[in-house]
Amino acid sequence: MATKCALSEELPVDEYIINKEPYYMPVGNEVEIFTAAYKNLLPVNLKGPTGCGKTRFMEYMAYKLQRPLITIACHEDLTATDLLGRFLIKGENVEWSDGPLTKAVKSGAICYLDEVVEARKDTIVVIHPLTDDRRIIPVDKLGVILKAPEEFMLTVSYNPGYQSIVKDMKQSTRQRFIAIDFDYPPSELEKKIVAHESGIDEKTAEMLVDIGQSIRNFKHHGLEEGVSTRLLIYAGKLIREGIESREACRISMARPITDNPDLQKSIDEIIAAIME
Repeated sequence: MATKCALSEELPVDEYIINKEPYYMPVGNEVEIFTAAYKNLLPVNLKGPTGCGKTRFMEYMAYKLQRPLITIACHEDLTATDLLGRFLIKGENVEWSDGPLTKAVKSGAICYLDEVVEARKDTIVVIHPLTDDRRIIPVDKLGVILKAPEEFMLTVSYNPGYQSIVKDMKQSTRQRFIAIDFDYPPSELEKKIVAHESGIDEKTAEMLVDIGQSIRNFKHHGLEEGVSTRLLIYAGKLIREGIESREACRISMARPITDNPDLQKSIDEIIAAIME
């Protein structure tokens, strides 16, 4: 029989509450879709390239929905115990310590598994009972089954560009989520985002976006991934601090995304041409 977990004000989740509205500019109807999913207890999968705004979107939605946001950075060593919790020895006592997933369920938080395909498949199976009508999580080490309150929401994200046979989401997991596609913002919107986040003027931001758009055209000609909006913001911040514009672009765009000297040279030429 499931043990229903009531919300508790004593749970230490204050650090996960976002008190200031994050800066986010909607590209489409993603805010409305996510809100509808939350109201209907549906888990959500955010799909899109690195640095396109998925995490910022999650912070924005947590603020709008007034729920704590507990983020789990997935990696290949992540275990079910890491998610659920473990017994710890404290002095002469053995005490249970909740993992982030258990804490999110108990507190009715939004749990966000970032880059979920990086985690081992046998670990991700743990979330399955939370993604259907049961909305439960068995904690075998405690001998209990926790039922998620209506306030709880499970979300995951991953980059489809890195899909492979080894790192891909199993169909048994994929079909438990609705999916929202993310991509780099349209150029006009991206210009405003880069200017706001980096503190540079819109003319400089426009040049950075033009460079980013041009580099992204190399994605199918040797580059695994295009320049992210995040890297454009990094370049803008360096320029704001007085780093020469072309140098800021080289160390924020060309060097991070490839070690191939020919590709770096081509990107440097793009930067030089646009920054003339």
